[in-house]
Amino acid sequence: MSSTSQTPISVTRTRTPQPRPADASLSFGKVFTDHMFVMNYVEGKGWHDPRVVPYAPLSMDPATSVLHYGQAIFDGLKAFRGRDGQIRLFRAQRHAERLNKSARALCIPEMDPGLVRRSFEAIVGVDHEWVPSTQGTSLYIRPTVIATDVMLGVHPAHSYTYFVICSPVGAYYKEGVKPVRILATDNHVRAVQGGLGEAKTAANYAASLSAQQEAERAGYTQVLWLDGVERKYIDEVGTMNIMMQIGDEVITPPLAGTILDGVTRNSILTLLRDWGLTVSERRISIDEVMQAGRDGSLREMWGTGTAAVVSPVGELGYKGEKISIGNGHTGMLTQKLYDAIVGIQYGAAEDRHGWTSTVPALTEA
Repeated sequence: MSSTSQTPISVTRTRTPQPRPADASLSFGKVFTDHMFVMNYVEGKGWHDPRVVPYAPLSMDPATSVLHYGQAIFDGLKAFRGRDGQIRLFRAQRHAERLNKSARALCIPEMDPGLVRRSFEAIVGVDHEWVPSTQGTSLYIRPTVIATDVMLGVHPAHSYTYFVICSPVGAYYKEGVKPVRILATDNHVRAVQGGLGEAKTAANYAASLSAQQEAERAGYTQVLWLDGVERKYIDEVGTMNIMMQIGDEVITPPLAGTILDGVTRNSILTLLRDWGLTVSERRISIDEVMQAGRDGSLREMWGTGTAAVVSPVGELGYKGEKISIGNGHTGMLTQKLYDAIVGIQYGAAEDRHGWTSTVPALTEA
């Protein structure tokens, strides 16, 4: 992988800009900005031609390999407009590095993390007016890589397209942080060691849909995944990492090849340790969690991820039994973590770890 951090990025601006939606009308992933970032890979030439162009459909031959063999990865991060007017990215470098980790898992050529980060800055800089300003809103950034060989055959492709699209999104919790109901399942398997569980790839999300539908039919919001071998150790919740406080110990499953190395997960673990709490990254069984719920030592449980930051759990179901957590209310620690992360993202709280970076508007020459 050659160093391409200083490769010029060309910019072609749209001649037909769209009207920007009002902040109050925003949901998630329904509206997209005027431009997209694109870069191509060809074996023997490497990654080349980084550019910002008008947002447009991708044209693909029906035999394009990603459509048949699923060589596709993505990531997701956000840009925030603070009260000071500055636009900030949250942990952009770590997202760039994680994209490469997913690439390695699917035999996709890695990219220079510096150029990936510049791709985030370029698209946000061009579409800076699309970053909403209301507290809780943000610009969601979706970098994606797909295999683009035109042929049928099960092998790593020889050509790829990297693109970045952006969507202004509304507050995840429009009426404040609210707990969700989750259902632990041992009927479905999300991932096993040696598989793709730690990669952010399209296949993982397709594999989750059946269990998610089953949980929704039972009146739950998300699935609590158990390990794929013994089917008793907690893995993730929905598409988020999971944490819980039992007594004075905060516990989260370890990064052992089956779960995503969440950027929000890492940030929250750092804050918890800064605050002097006892934190354990260890295996924990669903039986241990249910027993803690019965005896009252399960104080709080929450999911962590880019979209929601934290998602408190108010009820846990397993094998017909239901456990109420915190009387169905958001816990003090969960709320404190949410407020701390959001404060850093919007520039309202001190960024002691250097997690945010500002993005200037990229104006026309």
